[in-house]
Amino acid sequence: MNMKKIGLLAALVLPALLTCGSESKPNVLFIAVDDLNDWVGCMGGHPQAITPNIDRLAKEGMLFSNAQCQAPICGPSRTSIMTGLSPMTTGIYLQIKDSQIREAGDAAENAVFLPDWFERNGYRTMAAGKVFHNGDGNGAFDEYENTGDSPNPKDRMKWPVKDWPVQKGTGTDWGPLGTDEEMKDFRTAAYAVRKLKEKHGQPFFLAAGFTRPHVPWYVPQKWFDLYPLETLRTPPYKADDMDDVPEMAKRIMDMPMMPTTEWAIKSGEWKTIVQAYLACVSFVDAQIGKVLDALRESEYAGNTIVVLWSDHGYHVGEKNRFAKQSLWERSTRSVLVFKVPGMEADRRCDAPVQLLDMYPTLLELSGLPANPRNEGHSLVPLLNNPAAEWTHCAITSYGQGNLSMRNRTFRYIVYEDGSEELYDMEKDPNEWTNLAGNPEYSPVKERFKAAAPKEQVPLSPVSGYWVNGYWNRKTSESRDGKSTSQ
Repeated sequence: MNMKKIGLLAALVLPALLTCGSESKPNVLFIAVDDLNDWVGCMGGHPQAITPNIDRLAKEGMLFSNAQCQAPICGPSRTSIMTGLSPMTTGIYLQIKDSQIREAGDAAENAVFLPDWFERNGYRTMAAGKVFHNGDGNGAFDEYENTGDSPNPKDRMKWPVKDWPVQKGTGTDWGPLGTDEEMKDFRTAAYAVRKLKEKHGQPFFLAAGFTRPHVPWYVPQKWFDLYPLETLRTPPYKADDMDDVPEMAKRIMDMPMMPTTEWAIKSGEWKTIVQAYLACVSFVDAQIGKVLDALRESEYAGNTIVVLWSDHGYHVGEKNRFAKQSLWERSTRSVLVFKVPGMEADRRCDAPVQLLDMYPTLLELSGLPANPRNEGHSLVPLLNNPAAEWTHCAITSYGQGNLSMRNRTFRYIVYEDGSEELYDMEKDPNEWTNLAGNPEYSPVKERFKAAAPKEQVPLSPVSGYWVNGYWNRKTSESRDGKSTSQ
C-alpha cells in the first residue's frame, strides 16, 4: 500500500493503519461505569470532583460533553448499547434480566450483540464485571469473569434508624467500608490489567465493567477523606422547582423508595450522601487508572481504541431526588470518551450524541463491516472534526410515550398524556424554568416534534420488573397511590 493512501486513511481516523505501519485490526478497550453522572473533573458537573484518570483519558482523546443515554436505568440502557437498537424498537424501556433480552420480541431476538459482531470478524472477546446489566447474562463474550460482590452488610444500613418510610429492595446506603481489595471493582481492574499483560494471537475486544458509584455508596475511608464535609458543596437545589412540571412528570419520576432532598436536608444527611457518591467516583477513577496504565505499558498501547462510558446519570439532590429514572439532564447525561490511535488529542465535542452511537462507531474505527440494523450514527465524522455538521437529536425514553430529546441548546420532554417540558440548557442548565407553555418557543418545539420517532413499540412483556416491586410489567404506583400505565 503506498504512503499517499496510508496518509489519506490516517486522516479519516482509521486506526488499523496507524500502528507503526501495521495493517492489523485495532484492539478495543471498552470501559463501562455504572450510575456515573457528570460529576467528573473534565465534565464540570461538580466543582470538587477528583477524577485524574478519567480526566487524563479525556485529555488524550475526545470528550463528548453532550452524550445522552437511551434509557435512564441500567438494564434498558445497556441492552440498547449492546444490541445497537433503541428501546423504542425493542420495547425494553424498563429493567430486564439479560437472559430475557432475546424473549423481548423479534427485534431483540434477531439482534447481534456488539461483542458477537467482533467475534464474527476475528476478534477474541473478554470481559469482567458489569457490562450487560447482569454482567454477561447472555454468554456474549468468549471469556467472562464474574468478579463477585462488594461488601454489603445489612447491619450497616442507615435507613432502619432514620425516620424514612423506605420500601424494601433499594440498596441505598452510604458510608466508609472495607478495603480496596474487598471491592468488586478492584477485582475487575485486576482482570483487565492481567489481560493487557498477556499475549494474544488475534485482535481483542476487552470490556471492564465497573459498578461504583452504584448504590450502596460504600468504599474505604481513604476515599471519603478526599472530601472533607466542612468544605463540601452540595449541588443546586430549588425547593419550588417542581411547580411548573406536569403532573405526569411527577408521577413517572417519583421514586418513593429513595430519599428526597427535603428529607436529606432535614436529617442532615445531604452532605454525607454527596461525600459518599464523590468518594465512590474517585475510587472507581483509581481503578480505571490502573487499567489505563496497564494499557500504556503494554505492547498494545499503539493499536488499541479506548472508549469509556457511563450507562446514565444520577440525581444527587437535584429536583428533590436521589435517583436515576428521570428524563432530566442529570439522569440522562452520560460520560463518553473516545481515544483513538493517531487521533488529535485533547478535544471536546458538544454535539448531542447517544450511547447508541458507540456500536457503529467502533465498527467503523475497527474497519469492520457495518451492522445494517444499527440505529445509532457513527461518530467518526465528529472524531475527525468536532465542529462537523450533526443534525441528529439525542433521544432518551422511559416507558412508551415518554421521551426526552436533546440538541445542542434545548431539552424537550413529552409524556404519554401529551404534557411537555422545554428547557434552554445554555441559560438554564438546572432545568428550573419550563418554557413549554411559552408561545415564543413554539418553533423550537415544532422542530423537535418533526424529529421525533414516528413509532414506539409497546413495553415488552418481559421488560418492566423493578427489583423492589415499585414497577411491575404494566403499571407503576406513586406515593399518592395513583397508577400510570407504562
